[in-house]
Amino acid sequence: MKINTCWLTTTLLLSSTAFAAPHWGYTGAEGPDHWASLTPEFAACSGHNQSPVDIKGTIKSALAPLAPHYQAGATTLINNGHTLQLDYAPGSQLTLDGHAFTLKQFHFHAPSENLIQGRHYPLEAHLVHASEQGELLVLAVMFEAGAANPLLTEAWRQLPKQVGTPVSLARPLDVRALLPKGLDYYRFNGSLTTPPCSEGVRWLVLKHPVTASQAQIDAFKALMHHPNNRPAQPLGARTILE
Repeated sequence: MKINTCWLTTTLLLSSTAFAAPHWGYTGAEGPDHWASLTPEFAACSGHNQSPVDIKGTIKSALAPLAPHYQAGATTLINNGHTLQLDYAPGSQLTLDGHAFTLKQFHFHAPSENLIQGRHYPLEAHLVHASEQGELLVLAVMFEAGAANPLLTEAWRQLPKQVGTPVSLARPLDVRALLPKGLDYYRFNGSLTTPPCSEGVRWLVLKHPVTASQAQIDAFKALMHHPNNRPAQPLGARTILE
């Protein structure tokens, strides 16, 4: 999937101004069951390769080891009304299939959007990447309740309660603090999990969860006021590799 840079900046990165009309959400007439009918631009939300999914019935495969080259680069925090997003400065990349994907931003969903063997996790982070050609890759990390996460400890000190107002962080945060030691993963083809639900996205879901404190999880949920997870979508003819 190829997406121009302007579209990527304003839409993929979930900016507060993207899709000012129509409004979409997670409940009622604007909820996930109705996204595809809100506007023609959201038609892909009724597609056959949608995310998230329930990860089960996987196929063993010789997946290439992940070797992300990340550095501290989260500089801006924004509550866009749908999630809490940290925008990332250029310079951090993940290489897959011979392509370099640059980390653009990461954001959160509670409870998790993807399931593993039918199980929801209390929190999921999505690290959103794009190649120079506009191809998209999302690396997903699951959280269990436990020890506090150091990155969340720093970020949550400046939680922006006002929707649409970016907050400049006191110092760049390092996304590596969100990653488990082991980077084994599941892989499948999918879509963005929010409108416009564009397909052709490479999905990598890490097998090993990390921890966040219950207080950190609760603080995010309180900021959102409601669950912000799209329900799992039919897998259809797709396969999930591990």
